[in-house]
Amino acid sequence: MPTMADVARSAGVSVATVSHVLNGTRPVLPSTRQAVLDAVDALGYTPNTLARSLVTSRTRSIGLAVSAISNPYFTEILQGVEAAALAAGYSLLIADPHDDPAHERKVVQLLHERRVDGMIVAPSARPHDLVAYLGRHAVPAVFLDRVLPATEPVAGGTAPGRGLFDQVCAENAGPMADLTGHLAGLGHRRIGLVAGLPGLSTTEERIAGYRQGLAAAGLAFDQDLVVSGLSESAGAERATAALLALPAPPTALVTANNAMTIGALRTLRERNLAVPGGIALGCFDDFAWADLFSPRLTAIAQPSREIGARAVDVLLERLAEPGRPPRTVRLPCAFVHRTSCGCPERRDEAVGSPPAGTGGTTEPSTPLERGTAS
Repeated sequence: MPTMADVARSAGVSVATVSHVLNGTRPVLPSTRQAVLDAVDALGYTPNTLARSLVTSRTRSIGLAVSAISNPYFTEILQGVEAAALAAGYSLLIADPHDDPAHERKVVQLLHERRVDGMIVAPSARPHDLVAYLGRHAVPAVFLDRVLPATEPVAGGTAPGRGLFDQVCAENAGPMADLTGHLAGLGHRRIGLVAGLPGLSTTEERIAGYRQGLAAAGLAFDQDLVVSGLSESAGAERATAALLALPAPPTALVTANNAMTIGALRTLRERNLAVPGGIALGCFDDFAWADLFSPRLTAIAQPSREIGARAVDVLLERLAEPGRPPRTVRLPCAFVHRTSCGCPERRDEAVGSPPAGTGGTTEPSTPLERGTAS
């Protein structure tokens, strides 16, 4: 097996120069760098990652802790994280916290003990122990998809929330307001919302957007029309049944994530309630087969892969510049107009070329600049 010394002899440089090229610890001339890389390829040299980590105190690995990895939304985020990490020369260690605060704290500690250089985490609804652990051990981390306030309530007062942690997520309130407003514009006056798990920022922001959409349409907010589906399919089945059991049930329904869309559709089918003839439907979260349903699902599409890739970029920037101020990066969503909302099939939808995986007409849901820090 070739050694670093073999690479140095082949390239006509010192072992230290080879180390600097492979580890990026000191600038070298482009011609020298290329000579080293050519020698690495010719000899088939593989760096000793363990030895390199002992020298540099870096493992070139990233820990990723996200729940519901089987969810298509998080699967696409994972693909974005993995591609960006690999392109930057980092490996990925993955754990599923199961949206359980105690398990979340445990898996984050396990990732930390494996000496990852930094972490990307989608926080649970009660992330106090997570934040405390990351802060106490000064772990470079980026919060993904779900954002935290500057402080969070705890027994006896408040505790640090996002602290020195960067955050990357999609816009939630504006797109949900657009979706709700679209249904109101079609004449619906009782629009139900199958909301997410209480305590998650995505849940709170999407409820806020729903209320904004109602207000913009001149409709009063009715708490009875908002039922939590707990961010999962079975919960959405129960929530949809509760909404349909109201003395004045909704004529339109908004589901706040893709798993809950499936649960809502299951309940509507069991009740023989046709979409959109019996009830109109709009969904937050698009997914690859949304245009295969009949009718095709009108949805808010989140830039899931871009969220994952951007989280890696932000983490690497944090590793390169630990003292920089924390920031929250919001990425815009797209309104994917199909037919479950009750609109007729449009010619541009039937024969156009929408973005891959959407199968409908898309347009920006909010005019935010990509990567805007707040």
